[in-house]
Amino acid sequence: MRVLITGVTGFAGSFLAEHCLAQPGIEVVGMVRNRARLTHAAPLAEGISLVEADVRDAAAVDRAVAAAEPEIVFHLAAQSFVPQSFADPVGTLLDNAVGQLHVILAMLRHCPTARLLVVGSATEYGLVRPEENPVDEHMALRPTDPYAVSKVTQDLQAYQYFVSHRLPAVRVRAFNHTGPRQDEAFVASRFAREIARIEAGLAPLELTVGNLTAVREFTDVRDIVRAYFCAGMQGEPGEVYNAGSGDGRRIADVLDVLAGLSRVHFTIREDPDLLRPVDLPALVCNAAKLRTRCGWAPAIPLEQTLRDLLDYWRARVATADGGRRTAGD
Repeated sequence: MRVLITGVTGFAGSFLAEHCLAQPGIEVVGMVRNRARLTHAAPLAEGISLVEADVRDAAAVDRAVAAAEPEIVFHLAAQSFVPQSFADPVGTLLDNAVGQLHVILAMLRHCPTARLLVVGSATEYGLVRPEENPVDEHMALRPTDPYAVSKVTQDLQAYQYFVSHRLPAVRVRAFNHTGPRQDEAFVASRFAREIARIEAGLAPLELTVGNLTAVREFTDVRDIVRAYFCAGMQGEPGEVYNAGSGDGRRIADVLDVLAGLSRVHFTIREDPDLLRPVDLPALVCNAAKLRTRCGWAPAIPLEQTLRDLLDYWRARVATADGGRRTAGD
């Protein structure tokens, strides 16, 4: 079976490619913006085929899908950072909603029977009241930021093409996840990078933080990509599935674990610039539907995830690669 992964150079995309390559009989094609910038996919370059296209470029996407001839498309390419969506809402919609439409139209022309896995986000649920947790797929969508709006658009767009063109599309709403390779723009990874820099003497013995009281999941990315694979292969076309551990933790608890793994002591200072315009008190997943359909369940404990994340940043800092801010994928 040949699979096409868009966003293969990114955080989850690279782990999904690794997971697919570990399965017998699966050939992986990765869509990249630029072959010269493989980032996380660089170690996989010899094991996968590459097609080049920016999702905003309809003609390039059409050529890439035609060349890949996939039997299933895992669509992960996206602008995924909420603050960036406030700064550039138009670009976020172009990357996410319009980019996905280009993929869908190319599939209809070249591989209309191929399955499509669309990766959405728990942010689609938006204004979730604490008593509404854990959230299942029947929860109303009440998005509160441009990124969430773009993911709702992707979600409903995939459903529309399932209904109108019988495109076998499956949707997954992924809750918060973390792990090695995550950009430092995201909270757990930012904490881990800064601790690694403090340990290396590259930063003062102080960590700045935003809201530490919010409750979120921090499912391991390696468990989440298994959920993507299961949903893509076994999910019912037209359906949507939540993917998450259901283990809600305060951000303060995540920081406590990382601080316990640190080799040095540091102080904590709240920075108002790190606070979001809208920040839900709690967002926790009910993934019973996916577990029933595919038998999926997370397997990696949070403490191991955070240890691996911190070790990742220690290695990056030691090579001077993580001592400065890097561009997101």
